[in-house]
Amino acid sequence: MPDLVAIGELLVDLTYINTPEGSAYKDNAGGAPANVVCMAAKLGGSTGFIGKIGRDMFGFGLKDTLRHHGVDTKGLILDPNYSTTLAFVKNSEDGERDFVFYRAPEVSADLNIRYGEIDRGLIDGCKVLYYGSLCLTSEPSKTAVLNAVEYAKNKGKLTAYDPNWRPMLWRDKQAAMLTLRSAAQYADIIKVSEDELQLLTDTGTLVTAIAKLLNQGVKVICVTQGAKGCVVATQKGIEIFPAYKTEIVDTLGAGDSFFGGFLYKLCSLGKSLEELESDDIAQMAYLGNACGALTSSKKGAIPAMPTPDEVRALIRK
Repeated sequence: MPDLVAIGELLVDLTYINTPEGSAYKDNAGGAPANVVCMAAKLGGSTGFIGKIGRDMFGFGLKDTLRHHGVDTKGLILDPNYSTTLAFVKNSEDGERDFVFYRAPEVSADLNIRYGEIDRGLIDGCKVLYYGSLCLTSEPSKTAVLNAVEYAKNKGKLTAYDPNWRPMLWRDKQAAMLTLRSAAQYADIIKVSEDELQLLTDTGTLVTAIAKLLNQGVKVICVTQGAKGCVVATQKGIEIFPAYKTEIVDTLGAGDSFFGGFLYKLCSLGKSLEELESDDIAQMAYLGNACGALTSSKKGAIPAMPTPDEVRALIRK
């Protein structure tokens, strides 16, 4: 059974490109949960995915992509009554992104998964269940995902959460904040940007915000800081891990690649979160940093993810 299982959205990223004939969009598999498990699988991890996509040309392509990367797709549903979500992405010169989502509760498959459709056998056999926030924007997916996470907690599984703030997908910011913060109560591990950390805690100071989450029961907090690297905090302390220097081409999926590498290493260590020592945290953080840096040095998310040899070469360098 897969060690790392993700639940949530699987979608098509249509990335803007310039060609000799004019502008065009290149399609690739995307969605934070899918990115995370693909990165972990590419490193040699055992991973699985739970979610719903349309039974359409995009959906078939997405399923093939997960299979190609070695991700278990038993929990992936292709529903003929709904459409696969599309995300149009345009990168600025500094590699940052602008998104437009074609997604609505009435038509989008990922927002219409129900708890009864979830393959709980995948959760029973995993070590870590990853969940994000994009499927929490509406029902029935919100209840389905949170019930699955609660089920995992009751089974003694570790839970990893990425709030993945996308304001254009929420109709009301206040309701969004309540949902994002409520979902955090289930998390053993949280990955956030500095902006997301402030949103979750309503606290502007990094150390104070980290302390607030630790007091709420989160055991490991990863704060990604782009080109600066990351901060990892546990009850034992806070450590800073600088980034590897690479040319930034496209930051799409870099944070997800970081978390995929981080969680892959956690699973391979075979330790509880309480047993992790400083050296273990360092291995997890530096592997995540290497995965994120290499992904941002190429275009796309999943297509840009590095091989184990590329990761080892960067770490040695």
